[in-house]
Amino acid sequence: MNEAPPIEWAEDGQQRSARWRSEAALPPPRRVQAVDDTLPADAAYRLASEGTALLWRSDFHNARQLLQAMARRADRKPRKPAAAPVTLSEGFHLHRQAQGQRARVLGKVLVELEGDYSIALPRAPDLRAACQQAWGPPDGQPSVASLRELLGLVGAFEWRRRGVEIPALGPPPGNRIHPHYGVFSPVRGEYLDLVAAAPLPSTELAFDIGTGTGVIAAVLARRGVHRVIATDQDPRALACARENVVRLGLRDRVEVLEADLFPPGRAPLVVCNPPWLPARPSSPIEHAIYDEDSRMLRGFLAGLADHLAPQGEGWLILSDLAEHLGLRTREELTAWIAAARLRVIARDDMRPRHPKAQDPSDPLHAARAREVTSLWRLARTGNDE
Repeated sequence: MNEAPPIEWAEDGQQRSARWRSEAALPPPRRVQAVDDTLPADAAYRLASEGTALLWRSDFHNARQLLQAMARRADRKPRKPAAAPVTLSEGFHLHRQAQGQRARVLGKVLVELEGDYSIALPRAPDLRAACQQAWGPPDGQPSVASLRELLGLVGAFEWRRRGVEIPALGPPPGNRIHPHYGVFSPVRGEYLDLVAAAPLPSTELAFDIGTGTGVIAAVLARRGVHRVIATDQDPRALACARENVVRLGLRDRVEVLEADLFPPGRAPLVVCNPPWLPARPSSPIEHAIYDEDSRMLRGFLAGLADHLAPQGEGWLILSDLAEHLGLRTREELTAWIAAARLRVIARDDMRPRHPKAQDPSDPLHAARAREVTSLWRLARTGNDE
């Protein structure tokens, strides 16, 4: 959670302030207006679009309805459609700009929380457990957060409580991963199916680089790898992976370490599923999707040869969506592989199964329809030591 200045506003003739909470580390809004049920949705949307934050002071359920009404206005298609982008890359950037603007407007509906994370509004749900999971123990100070972020926090709380079934981990009930707030949920199964099917070069030791929820490390351990060292540098991901390892009964096989990419030493198998799109993330959870300048991808490839045991393999799990969007070329990828003293042993491909791949209304459908997820099996070039 960010350490931004407090949010300040005038209400009932008094100056007030509270701690400002923003997962994306956004600064507190400068203009804040206390509002209630009498504010029409059109007026609310106009104020939010102009940069005024709306601090809700009425029925909680009506605040959710207002947010839905504002979302419908944000999603309206313009009467005069904009000129079609010349390239898919331009379309991608325009789509991200539109999504960012939508998020900024909808994020202007605010809710105040008491020092124990309770909400003093009629019909407000009890979000204290969800807030504590995401933000840690309450500090007794009032705070303000966007309603949209609060609702996302509740959704994450339910994801963590129920867990996500992972067929690659085996039959239920012991095949669920429980993602924490701020840690990307493994809802796309094709990359895990690739990890579950590729021939293991060894069952002695594996490194899982950027483990996130720990799902790949768990799949490798369930496949019979005796020891897996999983790394990450995000505190939420580290806590999430450790909890999942214990929950799955794999603590004797999987060790979770804090590291930027590689742990010390070499392994006969080093696996990495980096973010697939080279773009700047706008919030912490987007670091699992967007990898600015392909930093993690290039870092993994550049350091892989020095962390592979003789005759070892590096598994790079990557979608080619960036190529179809014009954000990265296949030639760039293969050049990075060659420059890292690596060669391609084999590549296993799989078509995506997620709903957006079959949704013609998705702005990126032309690229998603051609997407392929691949597991690149890499080895060092030249003679092994």
